[in-house]
Amino acid sequence: MDWLERTAKLRQWTRNGTRAPHKPLLLLYALGRFQEDPDSELRYSAVEEDLQRLLTEYGPPHKTSPAYPFHHLVSDGVWEVRTDRGPGSPGSGLRDLRDSGATGRLAPDLTNALRHEPELLHRITRSLLDLHFPPSLHSELCEAVGLDPEPAENHRLPTARRQRDRRMRELVLTAYEYRCAFCGYDGRIGAVPVGLEAAHVRWWAFGGPDEVDNGLCLCSLHHKLFDKGVLGVDDSHRILVSQRFVGHSTAAREYVVALAGRPVIGPQPAAHPVANGHRAWHTAQVFHGAPRPTARPA
Repeated sequence: MDWLERTAKLRQWTRNGTRAPHKPLLLLYALGRFQEDPDSELRYSAVEEDLQRLLTEYGPPHKTSPAYPFHHLVSDGVWEVRTDRGPGSPGSGLRDLRDSGATGRLAPDLTNALRHEPELLHRITRSLLDLHFPPSLHSELCEAVGLDPEPAENHRLPTARRQRDRRMRELVLTAYEYRCAFCGYDGRIGAVPVGLEAAHVRWWAFGGPDEVDNGLCLCSLHHKLFDKGVLGVDDSHRILVSQRFVGHSTAAREYVVALAGRPVIGPQPAAHPVANGHRAWHTAQVFHGAPRPTARPA
């Protein structure tokens, strides 16, 4: 059984680039629990709060339920559910999963493979992260699910995986003249820029191309907040700040809240600005909640 290939091809609802990372998040959580205790089983009522927190933090902007992946992941052959009455899931209803004592665990054949080939866990983890989430979120997501991933650069990845264009970073940073498009930060050590990154607007994992019109030059802070849905870009290429973001410090107000309504800095005239399709995808699939009104000078 090629478990790496199977976990890379989880069945997910999709339409027009809609994000539905429910199954990958549950599988990452289960792998984290397996790494901690290979004999662990996940009783739905005991892990529901953890799973809901993961979906809220790393899932789509709209409200969703952890009951969906807990039941439907069974169909992918990597997960099984049993209740107090015996094998089989009672369905995807919250009450059914809670009242029946539904308990999930990795499929026995997958568990055996993970026991006999410890590196397989890290390869599956790396594949799920690459296929469903931007690199800026990988470390904190592993921490959130209790995984301790190891580098897997020398291992075979799923054949369906696209290769990133290594020129993307340089092209985007050049287009934005080595300045953060949100705050203008342009730090360097000698001639080398530091703390500046090329952010994909439409995530690479969801078909976002390695092209300038799908990129923004952002400082490390604003890149992370952009990928977390705190920041966005509107139709007029002005900065969106989510009303869900809360920060009372001077730094939070200055570096985040005060960005609301500011125009994006750049790119230079010869370069393409963010394409409307990519911007709209980010607003619909990543940006959380409603935007704050335009900040007014103090």
